[in-house]
Amino acid sequence: MDPDRIKELLVDVSAGKRSVDDAFHALKELPFRELEFARPDTHRHLRTGFPEVVFGLGKTPEQIAAILIELAGSGAPVFATRVEAAVAPSIVAAVRAAGFEQVRYFSVPRILAVGATPPATRGRGGIVVISAGTSDVPVAEEAALTVELAGQRVERIYDAGVAGIHRLLASRSTIEQAEILIVVAGMEGALPSVVAGLFARPIVAVPTSVGYGANLGGVAALLSMLNSCAAGIAVVNIDNGFGAGRMAAMLNRRPGE
Repeated sequence: MDPDRIKELLVDVSAGKRSVDDAFHALKELPFRELEFARPDTHRHLRTGFPEVVFGLGKTPEQIAAILIELAGSGAPVFATRVEAAVAPSIVAAVRAAGFEQVRYFSVPRILAVGATPPATRGRGGIVVISAGTSDVPVAEEAALTVELAGQRVERIYDAGVAGIHRLLASRSTIEQAEILIVVAGMEGALPSVVAGLFARPIVAVPTSVGYGANLGGVAALLSMLNSCAAGIAVVNIDNGFGAGRMAAMLNRRPGE
């Protein structure tokens, strides 16, 4: 159930367009749907301000489509992460066949979204996503798109790692105007420490699995970020762009949003 839909129901009742009984039955629906393989949480948007997000890995295209269709019925934009390009067309076709025309697949972050992207009118200020290298962009884009789907403004600064720190400093004005920073880095994961030492902004750090053997699939970057001597850094799991985007959007919300 979407908060805007509840408001619409109440306005209709107040205007005499809908009976109290009709509105009651609409509000009485279960807070989740019963599918054979899942229980889509249709009330999560109402409770938390953000719909349930489908984790695509390990699910069949049919399962992803079915869950998205159930969640999209609330009226809020919903999406699935980690959807591979090979299966995206069949999911898009199934969701459109169910009556949801606005379905888009974003190949770089591997996100499939249903519904219109809300206008960037929420949040106290903007969020800036910084990636250390181009190889980190897929995770950075997952974070950035999550912020956009939450109706908040996001800017991107990519390929600004410590190997060429002048590239980061060239974007100083953009970074200083941000409310919150999301910093994405693989290899040794040094960029969040550098950014935290230069700018008075809270940082959500994202270690990525990008790197040579001693990177250990992102563990080296994760430990570097957790052990940072710079204050003001919170760290999410390896490659968890969605988690970083969601955390930043929650911290950036104005009261009542």
